[in-house]
Amino acid sequence: MLIVAGFLGAGKTTMLNHLLRDDGGTRIGVVVNDFGAVNIDAMLVAGQVDAMVSLGNGCVCCAIDVSELDEMFERLTQPQAGIDVIVVEASGLAEPGNLIRMVLGSENPRIRYGGLIEVVDAEQFPDSRARHPELAGHLRMADLVVLNKADRVEPGVLDRLRAEIAEHARGVPVYATAHGRIDPALLFDPPARERTPVAEQLSFDELWREHDHGDPGHRHLHDDYTSVSFTSDRDLHPRRLIGVLEDPPPGLFRAKGVLAFAGDHRKFTLHVVGRHIRLEPQSWRRDEARASSLVLIGAGLPADTALARLRDTVHAEPEPPDEQAMLGVWRYVPH
Repeated sequence: MLIVAGFLGAGKTTMLNHLLRDDGGTRIGVVVNDFGAVNIDAMLVAGQVDAMVSLGNGCVCCAIDVSELDEMFERLTQPQAGIDVIVVEASGLAEPGNLIRMVLGSENPRIRYGGLIEVVDAEQFPDSRARHPELAGHLRMADLVVLNKADRVEPGVLDRLRAEIAEHARGVPVYATAHGRIDPALLFDPPARERTPVAEQLSFDELWREHDHGDPGHRHLHDDYTSVSFTSDRDLHPRRLIGVLEDPPPGLFRAKGVLAFAGDHRKFTLHVVGRHIRLEPQSWRRDEARASSLVLIGAGLPADTALARLRDTVHAEPEPPDEQAMLGVWRYVPH
């Protein structure tokens, strides 16, 4: 579950509509305070049930108030709803911090926190900061900052904005873009299902994107995201791995993987979003090779440095780690 926040005019609506058009087969449930936040008229509407509108691409849009959030989350996470990702537009519903606590404290086993995305207007950032002193607090809470309308400022100004944002949100990835365009793969994984013949037909946006990326003369209007993959047949040292997660490389937004720790027989599934770490112990399948596989995803992520730090987590010593080494791991296992 992703939470999108930002002040009026930052470009949240544009980004939401871009995600709904360019979903890559992901079925998104968008929760807003008002249908005006999503360009419903521009999409094929398959049907409507009270506060929920079903869009022709399998996505869903819901317009509710804060008192209905829990009920709507329950509806959207039911298997029959077929929703892969829920995106909550915080404006008009609740403060981002309250929504984060609601998601992290949810007892719904199908809900997993996907991060707070703070959308900022690059052109109006100084004015926004003056009008909204609470913006600094939002930046400190953010797991990803989207610096929208970056095409309207000079490169030098953009660099200064990045540095200024970093003062409030140290280590948080900053993704500069224009027109709210953001690569969905930065935010969430595509669903593991085959596309139907109808879905294989390119939409207008996909055709535009293929044209844009296929011509080297075109200027990219958004940052590229970075993905770093690491695998090891040798067990990892738990304390070293936790050290990397607690002090991650700059620009890391999320991480996922399967981990084998030296001195422990279990498999640990890892989910990281911003500063939120979750480890889930499981048993290895009989046909499954004991190995670690980890993917880091972010914006401005130093790939070589990140990979070197992950390699340093391999336990190469002949003796197992000390008995206290796993304590850091269990700190992030839900109880």
